[in-house]
Amino acid sequence: MTIHDVLVRPLVTEKGMTKKEEERTLCFQVSADANKIQVKQAVEKLFSVKVEEVRTANFEGKLRRRGKFTGYKSDWKKAYVKIAEGQKVPEFTEM
Repeated sequence: MTIHDVLVRPLVTEKGMTKKEEERTLCFQVSADANKIQVKQAVEKLFSVKVEEVRTANFEGKLRRRGKFTGYKSDWKKAYVKIAEGQKVPEFTEM
């Protein structure tokens, strides 16, 4: 898997921004097949920082309805990546 296969997109939410400012932790949606080691290597290579720890969580897709049609959203995986002390936290939300 390449870096861009592992890291699908950054998650920019209120909770994620609070974690980034207070705990030096970034949130990403990652591939469901990616493990913690692959996520750590991808973040270190992409942002040129040292990663202290990675925590992951799996989420089941929710039921969605559109009129008389029903279906489920895809299952997905989230990763919380803690940046090591002394490293600059990347600013991927600035334009």
